[in-house]
Amino acid sequence: MNRVHNAKLILWIITGLAAAVALNRYIFGLGVTTNLNDSTPWGFWIGFDVMGGVALAAGGFVITSIFYIMKREEFHSLVKPAVLTAFLGYLAVIFGLLVDLGLPWNIWHMIIYWNPHSPLFEVGWCVMLYTAVLILEFSPVPLEKFSRYAKIRSFLMKFRFVFVLLGIMLSTLHQSSLGTLFLIMPFKLYPLWYSNILPVQFFISAVSIGLMMVAFESLVSHWLYRRKPETDLVAKLCRAVVWVLALYFLVKMIDIIAEGKFGLIFNGTWQSNLFIFEVLISTIIPSAIFSAPKLCKNVKAQWIGSFMVIAGMVLNRLDVGGLVMLGATGDSYTPAWTEIIISLGIVSIAALVFLFVIENFHIWDIQPEDPEANPHALPTFDYSSRAWLGNPNVSSITKHSLAFIISFAAGMALMPGNHLYSKGIDSIKVSRATGVDTLYINGNRDDQYVKFPHQAHIEKLGKDSCNYCHHLNLPDEKLSMCWECHSSMYAKVNFFRHDWHASAKGANLRCNDCHKPGEARSVKSAKSCTSCHPTYNFADTTNTHLKHYILSYTDAMHNLCVSCHLIELKKQLVKDKPNLAQCSTCHKAGLHQIITEDINWKIKLPHFNNVILPNAKQVEMEMK
Repeated sequence: MNRVHNAKLILWIITGLAAAVALNRYIFGLGVTTNLNDSTPWGFWIGFDVMGGVALAAGGFVITSIFYIMKREEFHSLVKPAVLTAFLGYLAVIFGLLVDLGLPWNIWHMIIYWNPHSPLFEVGWCVMLYTAVLILEFSPVPLEKFSRYAKIRSFLMKFRFVFVLLGIMLSTLHQSSLGTLFLIMPFKLYPLWYSNILPVQFFISAVSIGLMMVAFESLVSHWLYRRKPETDLVAKLCRAVVWVLALYFLVKMIDIIAEGKFGLIFNGTWQSNLFIFEVLISTIIPSAIFSAPKLCKNVKAQWIGSFMVIAGMVLNRLDVGGLVMLGATGDSYTPAWTEIIISLGIVSIAALVFLFVIENFHIWDIQPEDPEANPHALPTFDYSSRAWLGNPNVSSITKHSLAFIISFAAGMALMPGNHLYSKGIDSIKVSRATGVDTLYINGNRDDQYVKFPHQAHIEKLGKDSCNYCHHLNLPDEKLSMCWECHSSMYAKVNFFRHDWHASAKGANLRCNDCHKPGEARSVKSAKSCTSCHPTYNFADTTNTHLKHYILSYTDAMHNLCVSCHLIELKKQLVKDKPNLAQCSTCHKAGLHQIITEDINWKIKLPHFNNVILPNAKQVEMEMK
């Protein structure tokens, strides 16, 4: 059983790394954990976690259709594992979205705020409903182990066929609607991937990947537990997928030829080479393997062919989801290692749960024994230096916990420190090369900068207007960055640090040093900050209490800029800029990254109309 031991250990290591990345993502925002930007907003995460994840979970509705609708009784042993894989797959998609979305706490909005004209609305609702159906469909399996829930299990079993029909219907809707999302971007998606029948192509490819996921899951799980592989059943799935792949290839090529795009396949660009590679590994080579009767029943050929179909179809989702849009946007994008680790971590968690369910519930006809679950096993020692970690249950928890903790610590150590901590003036960089007092504000600390004409604002607002923006400095500082007090990207922050002021290791103040004796200890009864810190630079010395400075970093930046812009619009002082308060006014696409060499600032690969600009002066002229 060393295979299961090693597999679980690897999965826990990946999970630990992913947990570290996820923690940093929620504390410091997306900019720390992804190379995505406004031009490439989906990239690897949405392409794999959502579009690929939904397709990988298609085995549930495919196998239940074969077993319940087509009455193919020989596939009975594949139904429970397929439904379990689908259920875990959709949970993985949901958890993936909680990491991928910029504001994940708003994920519930589509339940209340309806937009029935949006295909994404339909996808979201179908995913939620199908996940609920999968819970009801799979619930009889764990309930079977508990006799006290026999009535609930019997009730659910009566409606099993209804759940199957609902699952097939909902899967058909959202598997195709994922393709509908891209119908609105014919000029952004490369022509070889864009089609008016993308929903049809997505659904057919989902059927093929569903068949191969069931086959691959069977091969992997039986190999791990050293069981005899279900070669004959897998061979039947492989023969069936040949017809599905042939239909997919035929529909795809007829559409390309009818649209006059066939010549693009061989024009030698990276997009055409990528298209050829995708079609080869997803369709042509697996079809050739499974068309040969001997290879179709060969276990090694089944491994290779099923994996190629899965990898090729996931690559198709990644390509459509953003990779082949780079030619139109002129952007450059390479997935960060943190993006990949998050995705692998979600898959690892799903795999660990799958193995747990396999070992503890009646999924297979003969339930496999957990290789580490025998509490009566006596300790054995191969050599004198080996230590006994307790009975197998305790030993398993110890090893896996240790692997998780070590990999979590390694993940935290590998996080890019330049995003997490100050680099001197970190959030604001000044363009001295041009002789113009211009700031580039790194609002999200993700190397995406907003151009801010500092001198122009002083001239417009007056020389005594500094306190409009610089409302507070830390003691003994002439300039404090916004993030030093508003240290959280999204959550409200208590910058006052009351515990530090009252701590013996901090300011070591007594309650009466700040609060008036005999009165309730609150903000109202506390002294002003300036009574102890006269050098604090407040815009209004009458508003120096804590309650005025508890915004998150994002809220502080937006309130500071957008609120002032809205006031200017109301005064109608900027009739030539009617969109002054819109995000795109400041957040211009294309300004990628500013780097420094001593005090000379240069621009790294900013694309404006596909022209690479070498210095800040040209960027300023172009942005004007």
